[in-house]
Parts: sequence; structure tokens; C-alpha cells
Amino acid sequence: MVEGDTVPRRDPSARRWGLWAALVLLVLVLLMVLVFLAREYEEGRDQQALDQESATVVGDIRNALLRNVQTLQSLNSVAPTADSWNAPAAELLAQHREIVRLEWRDQSQRLLSHRDTPYLSDVFGYLDRTRALADVKLACDNAQRLSGPAYSSSYFWPMRDGLGMELMEMCLPVVRSGVPNGFLVATYSLPGMLAELTNRDELRNRGLSFNDADGTRLALHRMVPGTRRTLSANAVLELPGHTLILQLQSPRLVGGLFPNVLTAVVGALSFALLAVLALLARDTRLRQRAEFEVGDALAFRKAMEDSLVTGLRARDMTGRITYVNPAFCEMVGLSAGQLIGTGLPAPWWPPELVDEYQQRQMVRLAGQTLPREGYESVFQRSDGTRFPVLIIEAPLIDAQGKQTGFMSAILDLTEQRRVEDLNRTSQERLQATARLATVGEMASLLSHELNQPLAAISSYASGAINLLEQPTGTFQQADLSQAMRRISEQAERAGRVIKSVTDFVRRREQVRESVAPRLLIDAIQPLLVLQAKKQGIQLQIGIASGCPPVQCDRTMVEQVLLNLARNGMQAMPWDAEPSGSGPRVLKIAVHQSRLNAGDRQQKTWVTFEVSDHGLGLSAEVQAKLFTPFFTTRAEGMGLGLSLCRTVIEQHGGALTYEPNQPRGTVFRFTLPTSD
Repeated sequence: MVEGDTVPRRDPSARRWGLWAALVLLVLVLLMVLVFLAREYEEGRDQQALDQESATVVGDIRNALLRNVQTLQSLNSVAPTADSWNAPAAELLAQHREIVRLEWRDQSQRLLSHRDTPYLSDVFGYLDRTRALADVKLACDNAQRLSGPAYSSSYFWPMRDGLGMELMEMCLPVVRSGVPNGFLVATYSLPGMLAELTNRDELRNRGLSFNDADGTRLALHRMVPGTRRTLSANAVLELPGHTLILQLQSPRLVGGLFPNVLTAVVGALSFALLAVLALLARDTRLRQRAEFEVGDALAFRKAMEDSLVTGLRARDMTGRITYVNPAFCEMVGLSAGQLIGTGLPAPWWPPELVDEYQQRQMVRLAGQTLPREGYESVFQRSDGTRFPVLIIEAPLIDAQGKQTGFMSAILDLTEQRRVEDLNRTSQERLQATARLATVGEMASLLSHELNQPLAAISSYASGAINLLEQPTGTFQQADLSQAMRRISEQAERAGRVIKSVTDFVRRREQVRESVAPRLLIDAIQPLLVLQAKKQGIQLQIGIASGCPPVQCDRTMVEQVLLNLARNGMQAMPWDAEPSGSGPRVLKIAVHQSRLNAGDRQQKTWVTFEVSDHGLGLSAEVQAKLFTPFFTTRAEGMGLGLSLCRTVIEQHGGALTYEPNQPRGTVFRFTLPTSD
């Protein structure tokens, strides 16, 4: 460099212009990218909407074909013969333009009857129908294999004047009364399906066609008008035996670039600001409206909770009361101000049960599972009176899904307990009445049976008197002793008979105790022997070895056994005994069984069976067998079987019956074991 020369400097303005040019270029690029992305987004959205629309069209066609199948299934039910089939088939073709022919073929696929569409003349006049039998056979074979409708592959059917259309066969098996009755063949026109099974208004300005899997166009219903670029969407129409591709076309709706990008951006921002202000005003109005609605909802809920007769109580996770309704306050006799904020122990707990309730609430608050059916408890009012309640609790969950406490519904059971006591008293009276009626009916048998020991006592007493009236030393001491022993035996026999009845009548307390099945049978056996002997019935009693004792009310179960046994004897009258039907036998059997108790374990039961050899039960009697006051005997009260079933169900068992073999009836009931 020569001395005096200077270093050239860059012009700052040129640098600024370069930065501005770069910035403008960057903005233009960004705007172009933005417009491009917006354009691509619009096209993608239009394509997605078109895809959804094509799926909807396929769904409409599929649903329409299913409805056609249902209509075709009803065709042969209303027209069982070929002569009566033509008229409803013609009516069906008039209603469905997409079907060009209906055929009824037998099980061997021979033609029985057919009808052609009235809208297309001479469809099969140019070529014989037999050229399509291969497709018909393929569809019917698939239909027979699938036991439902099946479709053939579509095929082109030529017509006169160089015309033709794409057809497809649908074969439907016909079954009448569970027996195959041939096939119903419907020939579909693919153009007709596009025209008749789609919504014309929704598909306006849309191109619609059926294509094959390789892209070959099979049927065209409409083309996109104009020469604009189009969007295309394909949807698969899967039919049993054949698959079609539905192609839906739509013109692109995306326009060109804005004439003035900056003006458009400013205008868009202005409109956006106005829209934001409008949305803000709308949001304010909606918020005020929502506040009014929330206030009304809270007022309505408060009024509803105040009108409930069920007590409501809410507690937090520490057991502190956060809410009570007026019904709960009325139950315990305390105001809401006295209750809200109180913790454990609760002021309505009886003093002697505080420890028990405290432990139970600790278990609840520890997160243990709450019983959905609730649990019973006892509350104490402020005046000291107590009443039973049913408490149903559930977790209290907030909007975030977090448990904040427990919500309880409390039902006062005082009235329910009173009704249960009245029902129990009425039941006891009915049972006592039935038991006394049973003893009254047995009185005649007792008098008959007591005549024998009393007559024997009288006879032995007369003999003893005669021996004593003989001169001293002329009678044997052994004869007199034997006569006195016989008198004593007969007296004991009469006493046992009377005692069996008095013991049965006097025992009225309902006490559950462990009783061996043998003792239950022995208690009623004397009474059964009396009636069996009078009616000439053989009594058989069988108790399985090792049979465990049962937990029951002894008096009530003995009455059940006695009622069932007496009913069995009365079912075998002398005059109703068919000849050659076997002996008149009443069997009482007892054995152990294991039944599913519903708690993943098996519970041990003892089964009692009373079998008679009578005439059995008619259907009319079975329908009313356990109805109170229903009886088939003029002297009966109709309470026996009803009370029997009530007693057994109160013990947790079940009373059932079934026909006996070769005839008669078996009554069976179960009782739980005492272990």
C-alpha cells in the first residue's frame, strides 16, 4: 500500500438497508410459509372432512343393505308359496330401485319364482340369466356356509344398444320353522346402490363411484362439476363375500393468495381484537348467568335436603361434622349449630356404647371399605330416649377426585321395628292356632288309642278283684302280681300318649337350641304311629348314621314334621288307592348334605324328607300350594304349609317339593347344623 492511501469504509446506510431487506425478506418468507401452512392446513382439514364423509356414506350404504336383508327375511314369512310370493316381491322391488331382480330358489338352487324391477325394462333380455348362475351359486354357497347373507363379486352385465351395468348378487338362506327352505337371491345394481342408498342433498357437488381393489371404476353416479382440482377419499365397503371401494371426490375450496397481505393481516388483527372483546362480553354474560344458575341450584338443593325425612350428615377425614340437614337434627333433638364442628365422641351416642362406637368409627376413618348395604346402630336423643337407625355411608369425593370425608344417610327404624314386632306377634298367633288345630284333630285318634289301654286296665282289674274274692289260699300270688304289672304297663302306655300331646302344646317359647334329629323324630313318633295304625299306613323312619345335631326352635320344627307327615297320610286315603300301585307307605328320611352358602364356602345342612305314596299334586294345587288359607280339605284351615315354609325360612333353610317315584310327593326341607 502506497503512503497516503486510505482504507475503504462500508456505508452504514447500505448495511441498514441490507438488514431491512433481510428483515423484509424474512417477513415475506414467514408470511409465505404462514400462507403455505394455512393452505396445507385447509387442504388437510378438507381431506379429513372428506374422509369422514366417505366413511359416513359407506356406513349409510351398509345400514341400508342390512335393512334390505331384514325386509327380505320377512318376505318369505308373509308369502310361503310361490304363487303368493310374486305380489309382495313386486311391491318390494317397487320400493327399492337398487334391486333389479328377486329370485326364490330351492335348496338345490333351482329357480322357483322370480320378479324383475319395473324401472328397467328387459335387463336380462339381451343375455340369458344362466350366464350369471356361477355368481349366484358362489353367493349361495357362502350364504349356506355363513348361515346368513353373502354377496358375490360384481360383474358387468351387457344390455341392448351397447349399454350395460355392474351387478352384484346377494343370497340369503330362507329358514321356516327351523328348517331350510331354499334361498332368496337379490340382484343389486351398483349404480342403483349409489343413487338410492346415499343422501343426495348431502352429496351435492360431490363425485361418487364404486371402484375395484385395483382401482378399476365399476360404477359412476356423479362427477365433480367444472375443471377445478379435486380432493379424493376412498372408503372400504366390506360385505360378506365381497369388498368394494367407495370413492368420494370434492372440489378444492382453498383459494389463492391475498391481494394485499399486510392489509389482510391488519384487518385480521382488528377483527380478532373485536372478536376478543365480543367474546369477553359474552363470557361476562355467561359467567353472570352461571352464577345465577348456581345460586338457583344451591337453593333448590337446600330446599330438597330440608324436605327429606332421611337424615343427612357429612364429616371430614378427622370425623368432625361439616353438615347436617333438618331431618337429622330432628332425629337427635339438637340444632345444626350444636352439631356442626363437633367431633368424636358424637353427642347422640349412648354413654355405655361410646367405646364400641369410637372403635368402629376409627376403622371407618382408617379407609376401610364401607358396606354398601349399610349397618344398624342405636342413637340417643337429647331427652335420653333411644331409637334404632340404619346408617349408609359413602366416601365424599371433591371435583379433583380426592376424598374429603364421608357422607351418611340415616334412616329411623322405629316404625319398621314396630311393624316387625306386630308381624312377629301375628305369626306366633297363627302358629299357635295351627298347633292347637292339629291337636284338636288328633283328639279323636287319642280317644281311640286310649280305649285299648283303658279296656285292658279294666279287664286286668276285674280279674284281680275276682282273684281277691276267692277264698284265702285258693289263688296263686303270681297271677295277682302279673295282673297288677299288666295294669301298670297299660297305664304307662296311656300316660306316654297323653304326655306326647301335652308336651307338644305347652312348648311355646322360640328358643334356638342344638337338637339331634333323632329327638325331633321321637317327639312326634307316637302321634304318627296312632294315625298310621288307624289308616293302615306303614310308617318307615330312616336316619343316616353320623347325622349332626341341628340349631333350631324344637317346637316349631316338630310341628313342621308333624304337619308334613299328616299331609302325607291324608294324601293316601283307602278309597283313592289304585290297584297294583304298591303299598301305602309314609317315609321319613334324615341325612347330611353340603350346599353352597354363597360366600365361597360350603355350609353343612341336615335334610329332612317326608315321602308319601299318594296321588300326587295337580298343576292347580302346585300353583297355590303355599298360599295362606288355601286347602283341598273341607276341615282344613289352609295354614299348614304356609307356616311350615315360614318356620323353615326363619331358620335359614328352604322348603321344597317334587314328585315321588313311581307316584306321590316328596317334601324336603333343610336346617343348619349347630357346629
